[in-house]
Amino acid sequence: MRNRLLNILMVVVLLTGVSCDDFIEIDERGTQNLDNYFANEQEAVTFVNGIYKGFSGWDDWWPQFQRINNIMSTDDAWMGNLHQNNSDSYAFAHYFVDASNAPWPLSDFYEQKYLNVGACNIAIHEIPNAPVSDEMKKRLVAEAKFFRAFNYWELIQNFGDVVLITQPEGTSGLNKERSPKSEVYAQVVKDLQEATAVLPDSYGNDELGRVTKWAAHALLARTFLFMEDYPKAYAHADTVIQQGPYSLEPNFVDIWSVYNHNGVESIFEIKANSNQNYNVGNRFSVVMCARGERWPEGEEDKIMDGWGWCVPSSHLEQAYLSEGDEIRRKSTIITAGEPVYGDEEENPNYQFDVDLNKSGRVWRKYYVPIDMRRQLTVKDRHIPLPKIMLRLGEMYLTRAEAAYHNGNESQAKSDIATIRARVDLEPKNDLSGTDLLYAIWKERRLEMASEGLRLYDLRRQVDPVSGKARIAEAMGPNGWFVQYNLNESNDPYETIHPEEPQDKGTLFQEGRHELWPIPQSEIDRSNGVISQNPGY
Repeated sequence: MRNRLLNILMVVVLLTGVSCDDFIEIDERGTQNLDNYFANEQEAVTFVNGIYKGFSGWDDWWPQFQRINNIMSTDDAWMGNLHQNNSDSYAFAHYFVDASNAPWPLSDFYEQKYLNVGACNIAIHEIPNAPVSDEMKKRLVAEAKFFRAFNYWELIQNFGDVVLITQPEGTSGLNKERSPKSEVYAQVVKDLQEATAVLPDSYGNDELGRVTKWAAHALLARTFLFMEDYPKAYAHADTVIQQGPYSLEPNFVDIWSVYNHNGVESIFEIKANSNQNYNVGNRFSVVMCARGERWPEGEEDKIMDGWGWCVPSSHLEQAYLSEGDEIRRKSTIITAGEPVYGDEEENPNYQFDVDLNKSGRVWRKYYVPIDMRRQLTVKDRHIPLPKIMLRLGEMYLTRAEAAYHNGNESQAKSDIATIRARVDLEPKNDLSGTDLLYAIWKERRLEMASEGLRLYDLRRQVDPVSGKARIAEAMGPNGWFVQYNLNESNDPYETIHPEEPQDKGTLFQEGRHELWPIPQSEIDRSNGVISQNPGY
């Protein structure tokens, strides 16, 4: 890990705003450090607020890009943007990324995760000694444990075995071996279990957005599902559904509305704000939305030109059509020339330059309505659309999958029926066995598209018939996504844009691409102590 990941340096950066290079080159002159910080409750709260900020990464474009690259590495999306330098995304979308040439989004993501882990470690170990009320100490430490767990959960999904650091470290932190992911998962579970025992059920309006015990239960449910501990996955998902204060959003499209912060379904979300004085807005609505918007003269106030990266695939759209799933399709995907679902009056014929877009589609979940656009002076870094990280819909899907593996098919069918009823679809009570499991997995895809779980799901799901990870069945020369694009698709947009070849996924290698490589720069800085993933 980089020298600037050292926690003691990070404390000074967080508290004084001095860059790491500056700190290395000059003497401390009255700055705060671990010996004199946390002198009162406000300093402790401010430090933990910094953990929220560091986890979100809203103040910069780049920490978000790896999450976006992960979406375009699946059958749900193409790289998209056709006329800008694509070297940082093409390698992921088309599976030729390597350790030595790993683009900066991967290195930045790795760094950001460990920076935030470092801040969490400091809070966990220093706040108990601060002159703060016992109740506040416990709460702030629990919040830090939640974020440490979430960071490690994401590190596992991207890299597998990772360096596990749970103490504020000096230079020795640079030379730790990777821990088996089973040990890292165990730490994730420990942190979240301890957090659930302390975090409050809810907060007042002035503190909405802070993590609750329900968020910790929800992340535990997800974690146990990925660990294949299905009884515990079921138990925690059931706890959130039965005891939590949440309900399914009646109108699916409203889950991601810019006017629906902390909605009835949202368990934990990265907050966003349109305050013009600060860069605290959602980046996804710019990076992933339409490039080359077209509006008649006099309607320029409607324009919010996006970057056009990571655009929905026709393969995903066909999955919706195969179910007659119009509500979720229109709430997830906008096709050029179509009215925007929920904004039809203002945008009845969405026009953007399809020559700049591989699929002629963009994400409805990150679309900003015309009325909101008119209110924004700055329309790139100030989009007031929270990024939902945990929501109730996922908990129903987690409980359904866990119930199936626990031998409780009736509960699995009931949960799927609940999810489908919200979008006016019939239940699937006639299914059983592997057909029911496939249906549960398909519901996860249709419900959660573009929300960051598809790649991780494909990597963890093992087909009960072939015994192969489903990412290897989707990608590779014979993968379903590759075969669809090369031999079946006659999509009027995708097939006419050779700038991004139709053979996306052909270069996927089983036994290699189930994980991303550890950035070679990190291995070099550890003097080779950190090992590389197989195949790289």
